[in-house]
Amino acid sequence: MDEHATLSRRERQIMDIVYSLKEATVNQVLEAMPDQLSRVTVRTMLRVLEEKGHLKHTVQGREFIYRPVRQRRRAGQSAMRRLVDTFFDGSLTEAVGAHIVDPTADLDDEELKRLAALIREARSRKKKGG
Repeated sequence: MDEHATLSRRERQIMDIVYSLKEATVNQVLEAMPDQLSRVTVRTMLRVLEEKGHLKHTVQGREFIYRPVRQRRRAGQSAMRRLVDTFFDGSLTEAVGAHIVDPTADLDDEELKRLAALIREARSRKKKGG
């Protein structure tokens, strides 16, 4: 089971912040939150995320430095699966299509070339695998 699926909205916000910063203190999380929370609340949520196995910490002076346990890429893949399942009925084609046709997506030539290369790679793997 995807352990990130059990996170609350607020916990996912905090995890997103820690992933984007690669490591974070309570103060850094507080500053990056889209709305105000108390320091005690953020500290408690970081501790809960650590107890759930999503974060670990080291101590630097008087501060706890929190880092994600899972690699960002692996967590991103998990989040992508949830997004595709939730909003696009499991269809990757629909999800990618929605992004490509979005006029605000502003895909440049390099990104389009990379997408085409990834599709060719997937076709090649499929042919080799059966």
